Amino acid sequence: MPPTFRDLGVPADLAAVLDRRGIATPFPVQAATLPDALTGRDVSGKAPTGSGKTLAFGIPLAVRATSGRPRRPHSLVLAPTRELAAQIESELRPLAAVRGLTVAAFYGGVGFGKQLTALRQGVDIAVACPGRLADLVQRRECRLDEVDLVVIDEADRMADMGFLPEVRRLLDKVRPDRQTLLFSATLDDDVAVLVRHYQRDPARHEVGPLHQGPDRTEHHFWHTADDQRVDLTARLVRHHGPTIVFCRTKRRADRVTRQLGRAGVSAAAIHGDRSQSQRERALDAFTRGKVEALVATDVAARGIHVTDVACVVHYDLPGDEKDYVHRSGRTGRAGATGTVVTLVGGEHRKAATRLQRTLKLTTDGTVAPDLAGLPPVTGPTPAPTPGDAGPGRAHGRGGAARTHEQRPKGGPPRGAKGGAKSGGGRRRAAHARSGPARGDRGGAPANRARRSGGSRNGGRPKGAPRR
Repeated sequence: MPPTFRDLGVPADLAAVLDRRGIATPFPVQAATLPDALTGRDVSGKAPTGSGKTLAFGIPLAVRATSGRPRRPHSLVLAPTRELAAQIESELRPLAAVRGLTVAAFYGGVGFGKQLTALRQGVDIAVACPGRLADLVQRRECRLDEVDLVVIDEADRMADMGFLPEVRRLLDKVRPDRQTLLFSATLDDDVAVLVRHYQRDPARHEVGPLHQGPDRTEHHFWHTADDQRVDLTARLVRHHGPTIVFCRTKRRADRVTRQLGRAGVSAAAIHGDRSQSQRERALDAFTRGKVEALVATDVAARGIHVTDVACVVHYDLPGDEKDYVHRSGRTGRAGATGTVVTLVGGEHRKAATRLQRTLKLTTDGTVAPDLAGLPPVTGPTPAPTPGDAGPGRAHGRGGAARTHEQRPKGGPPRGAKGGAKSGGGRRRAAHARSGPARGDRGGAPANRARRSGGSRNGGRPKGAPRR
């Protein structure tokens, strides 16, 4: 019989909170790490995304955290992305509330106002992205010298995103006798440096995916020409349902979002150039089923925690096997089935084959797309235009997507704003309609002048010799 949370040493009040949420049996990573973490020992946990790590460190935080003074939190959680920080904050709030502790998240993409107010009022458990926390420390709005419990979540993702130098600078500011809990999908390379320099004789635990057993996710690598990608992606969304589409760049993500919309598939983009409110609205719309596809960059790969994602499309080939695993892990979660389709251009076929071999995926290399069962899209998918194919601006004011129409030959110059609001535009529009002399202002008065044999401004009658 598996142990209960009470068997692992979780206090009764916190166990009751978990019972009310329907969480009765600890996940493997929780059963492995909680006994050591609750006694104050450093822990290095190797576990994949979606294995239950948040409660594995959230429960010790609620048990061992103490009240912090204004600008001086006593517990700190470092996370690589805004979405993950917000998720951790939401998960910790019910546990912290039982103990009378406050929790607040600190990340970029939003103003400093609310975050500064929270710090000045006092935060017991701070959940932060490294960049924003470093800004707050530099402003002297936050001090870390009283932090006695640190959690580093998704440490390998921190390394991939180049955050480790900032993480180390922050860790150097906390109490040297702190307890440090580190969780990561890997514990080698740069993550091993953190373990060596910032943990004391840590208890090491390694667990596999939450649901062991046969992989129920299908992996496909399709050889696809550039002008086929939007149509294939739209068909996959319509066939499978909620789909996350991964692109390599922010501009590409915005462009694909627009193209899917024109193909009749509702889509929203999420990437580093979007404001936090835009990212939250996009994720909420996808979670609620208001949009069919979420188009994301690798930055968001680990920050997206949505259940029931039916399909993942690698619109652009991932940079390496790590990115492939993190992207693909958004589907087939909790033992569910899932489909992963990688669209491969001709120049990337060798790289795709190497990726398959490295990950030991049972596929037959890059094959032609299997269109059987894929419904046609409801709207036409236009061929790429120069504005879509090139790197042109994807954002207008406020971050809203905007397309740029090609200026027709013979139309108003680039500086004219639509003709109706510009004097020069009105003159040119009138000239195109009625052909008045250069000095005439507007088409309608000129036409009346010709009909009446004179002009409103004393011009010559029609047919009269020029003076």
